[in-house]
Amino acid sequence: MKSLKFKGKVFKYGDDVNTDVIIPARYLNTSDPKELAAHCMEDIDDTFASNVKEGDIIVAGENFGCGSSREHAPISIKASGISCVIAKSFARIFYRNSFNIGLPIIECPEAADNIEFGDLIEVDLEEGIIRRVSDNKLFKPKPFPDFVKEIIVKGGLMEYVSSKQS
Repeated sequence: MKSLKFKGKVFKYGDDVNTDVIIPARYLNTSDPKELAAHCMEDIDDTFASNVKEGDIIVAGENFGCGSSREHAPISIKASGISCVIAKSFARIFYRNSFNIGLPIIECPEAADNIEFGDLIEVDLEEGIIRRVSDNKLFKPKPFPDFVKEIIVKGGLMEYVSSKQS
């Protein structure tokens, strides 16, 4: 079961980060999350996989996750240890795929504009708050509906549906 509070160092990227740079197609001969995580973001940041720590957070610009509809991209991000992704906007299929696997993604243009690479931030999805630790600057994304919070806490859509059937 997952918490709705996260704290981590920021990896920041720009606009239109597509699924081919999140997980290059040459690694799609496996669906093993650990193998995918080893190559996550490799074509945009070759130091990401060796520097990311459990709980870290990706912040990006517009249209994060554009490109192919495969779930490998959010799976590789989640398996790398990233606790959530904050962006100005997300490609719709990436948005859906991320919640389906229990990866929280947050649209907050103000946070994406003001948070920088290396910042330490805290995210509280229950309260709907993003806080930059260095200066206590708060950003307020639109809160998630309760059922979306439950999907995240359960670890994904399949686990959420299973819990409703038992």
